[in-house]
Amino acid sequence: MPDFQRARSAAAKQRRESAILDAARALGAERGIRQITLADIGAAVGLHKSAMLRYFETREEIFLRLTADGWREWSAALRAGLEELQTPTPAAVAGVFASTLAARGLFCDLLAQAPLNLERHVSLEAVRAFKLVTLAEVDAIVTVVRRLLPMLTERDGVDLIAAATAMSGAFWQMATPGPEVAALYRSDPRLAHAVVDVEPRVARLLEAMLTGTLEGGEAARYRSPRARTGDSTRSAMERR
Repeated sequence: MPDFQRARSAAAKQRRESAILDAARALGAERGIRQITLADIGAAVGLHKSAMLRYFETREEIFLRLTADGWREWSAALRAGLEELQTPTPAAVAGVFASTLAARGLFCDLLAQAPLNLERHVSLEAVRAFKLVTLAEVDAIVTVVRRLLPMLTERDGVDLIAAATAMSGAFWQMATPGPEVAALYRSDPRLAHAVVDVEPRVARLLEAMLTGTLEGGEAARYRSPRARTGDSTRSAMERR
């Protein structure tokens, strides 16, 4: 166990914060976010729990910082993968979303925990800083997605990201139920449906979402003026 002295300078404090984040990242990847306490992280870096509070207000702030880092790292990998697509079909775009998320188990765990727990036990300033990071990365991803699939609106792009991250966070929890429950699922064929393979399921659902969104936009684009007028007339009549 490292035996750290109290950080006396800004640079030393930054090194200490980085060490704490690295320890939390390693512990979370090994045991799952919910199982890790502030004392566990402190023990990993040689700090008493009370000393940890000089650097982070709660364990949730530590993991919220890691979630923000995860957004930056995933966004960069996702955008690079999307840019490499030769034919950006709904299936191909969905596949890149699914594969890059499924490859980041800790990030999926954090995505599920952030709205449920992490954002609720930190200061408003910590929440603000986290949200600003996610908003910047969402904007960057939407820009690339809309360049590849121009018929998507900005809202469509935001919805795509929200669906991808929400599903991946939820499915990851289902896919990692713990060794005892996992053994139960494997032992009883009737429970086979409970075994979740994150990547193909997310890919299928996102492909269906993108296909429906694009087909709906195409249909609306090519509807005749008469049909649009008729709809407007019907709507006006229905309001009477």
